[in-house]
Amino acid sequence: MRLHRCVRLTDPDRFRQVRQEGRSWVHPLLVLCALPNDQPYSRFGISASRWVGKAVVRNRTRRRLREAIREVWQDVAPGWDMVFVARLSLQRQPFDQISAAVRGVLQQAGLLSGMGTEEELVF
Repeated sequence: MRLHRCVRLTDPDRFRQVRQEGRSWVHPLLVLCALPNDQPYSRFGISASRWVGKAVVRNRTRRRLREAIREVWQDVAPGWDMVFVARLSLQRQPFDQISAAVRGVLQQAGLLSGMGTEEELVF
């Protein structure tokens, strides 16, 4: 399954708003920030700073993280903007660890369909 362009968060102002106003959940490999978006679908963006490595390493890290998100995207609750922030340790992990980290942080946030309670999703 290929993710449609509309599920990508690309606006820098919205990225900033999600990071500043949204709620965040931390995992040793990544950080998830989420904010409701009042739309019938969820969107995501990926951030990898220079601390992660040089351009080639950052791009590889983003591609691997995007693929892990794509695997669980059909289970994500609609109506959220999410920013996944890669941490330095993410680049050295095997893909199954990255995939488990994405699923774990989404479960922790209560953003997987059928997971969590309504009160976890209220800000």
